[in-house]
This record gives sequence, structure tokens and C-alpha cells, in this order.
Amino acid sequence: MTYSQPAIIWPEKYTPGETDNYVSNEVIIKGLSVAEVWQYLIDTKAWPTYYNNAENIVVGDGSTTQLSAGATFVFDTFGFHVTSKVEEFEPAKDGNPARLAWSGTFGEGDDFSDVYHAWLLEDLPNNRVRILTEESQIGKLAKGLAETVPNPMVNGHQAWLDGLTKSAKNKTAY
Repeated sequence: MTYSQPAIIWPEKYTPGETDNYVSNEVIIKGLSVAEVWQYLIDTKAWPTYYNNAENIVVGDGSTTQLSAGATFVFDTFGFHVTSKVEEFEPAKDGNPARLAWSGTFGEGDDFSDVYHAWLLEDLPNNRVRILTEESQIGKLAKGLAETVPNPMVNGHQAWLDGLTKSAKNKTAY
């Protein structure tokens, strides 16, 4: 039996390799399902409990902490205040993976940056889950991040994945 892994769906503007910075992180964890992980990803109230690089998160008018299709939100990450909009929101259904993606902008003038951050969560055989997160960035600040070794985006997103999976496994309250 062969297996083909689903991939992130990229808007043309953010095609990896055509932007100023692109990072990809992935984990496959035994003993978790998409349903167990999804709740920790779509409820922004959980983010600061497992990822210390996301704070001051406000979804829409502040009346909810849940992301949803078309939702707008702001948050602080990597020292930037990012204004975001959910572009893709698909819970897992009928064997298809869950998908979450948002566009975001931060900075002004020469420091203006435009990003697309996408997540794919997939149940695998033998009680495993695959979580893929990728981000593509456009702008002068993104070029600087891409030239930094080690790349802070790679390390930051790995910390996000590690915290997300640990919280889901431990069923951490938030």
C-alpha cells in the first residue's frame, strides 16, 4: 500500500520559494487524534498556555476566543503585532485532514510584512496524528529572518508544535 501525504494549499502570492522567507515544521505523534489537537489550535485562549510566543490575542470584537472561517484576530508574536484573518478553516471530515490558515500583516513602510501561516492535521493509521505547519513571508523583515541562523521561525514553530502536542496529550486545561 502506498501513502500520499496531503499538503498545504497555497495562494499563489505566498508560493514557497517565491517569497522572502518560508519555513516548514512537522511532527507525527502516536496516541493523539486530530480531534484532540484541533481544540487546542482553534481556541486562541489555549495558545499562551503552551506557546510562549503568542500573547495579547483578540479574536474579532473580543467576544470569543475561537477561530472560525473568516474570523479576524490580532496577536503579538516574534516582537510584532500581527493583524490576521482566517482564510481556511476546515475541521477534519470524512477522512479528510483538518486545515487552518490565516493571512497576516505587520509593520509599516519599509518594514511592512505580509505572511500566510497554514496548518494541516491528519489522522494516520495506528492511532497517530500528523501535524504540519508552514509559513511563507513577504517583506524586508522576512528577508532578515530568513538570513538569521538558526532561523527563529523554524525554532518558534517547532516550539508551537511541541507545546500543542504536549497540551493535547496531557489534556491541559486552559
